[in-house]
Amino acid sequence: MSRRITSRENARFRQLVKLATSSRERKAVGATVLDGPHLVAAYHASGRTAETLFVAEGALDKPEILRLFEQAAARERLVLPDRLFAEVAQVTTPTGIAAMIATPRNPPLPERLADCVLLDELQDWGNVGSVLRSAAAAGVKQVFLSAKSVFAWSPKTLRAGQGAHFFLDIHEGVDLVTLAKRHPGKVIAAAGAARMSLYDADLRGPVAWAFGNEGGGLSAGLAQAASLHVRIPMPGGTESLNVAAAAAVCLFEQVRQRGS
Repeated sequence: MSRRITSRENARFRQLVKLATSSRERKAVGATVLDGPHLVAAYHASGRTAETLFVAEGALDKPEILRLFEQAAARERLVLPDRLFAEVAQVTTPTGIAAMIATPRNPPLPERLADCVLLDELQDWGNVGSVLRSAAAAGVKQVFLSAKSVFAWSPKTLRAGQGAHFFLDIHEGVDLVTLAKRHPGKVIAAAGAARMSLYDADLRGPVAWAFGNEGGGLSAGLAQAASLHVRIPMPGGTESLNVAAAAAVCLFEQVRQRGS
């Protein structure tokens, strides 16, 4: 059953708006907002249950939205007037459906490290989301973010990840240097000034990929902990690649070498 909310003063509505607009609130209550049918469907496909599913009244005329609103697992379903839904959605063109979900409590670090990605002080939500999307597509399940990286479960990062979050083992606030020293395989840092080409590196064993801050690159400690530094050849003369693009190139060269 669904419930209608029509007033901006409704306590439940005000809670949703606060959650959608405040990073501090999201971290405090351990929840975030998924916007759009793709993310809601991906969350449902992962076998999880949303805390709240909410829809714009006008979007119920669309068969895809209506079907998702009725079928996606949720503990609560709300119908909002379009004007109120737009306040929660926080995007230029509201999609008509969104969900409030519980964010995973930061799990203990795994005892066994495999192929993984280390994100060192990344500050752009879109970059983090894109790296997560590439990692999931390349079959790399473990992702570790340093304490100064952006929140992996922010609405903007979730939109950029396009559902990748729900199929990854994500750890935040990690001491990446200590983790790198524990890794059983190569720890490879992507660095524009490195002598070795990415395409000359042997990527067939376990690899921890280290990607650094958009402006400053890797921290000195993580750069030193890396067992190998590689560069991506750029014959076009461009000085560097966006970190998300660089991660995609590295991860899919690993896929290519392994014949996956």
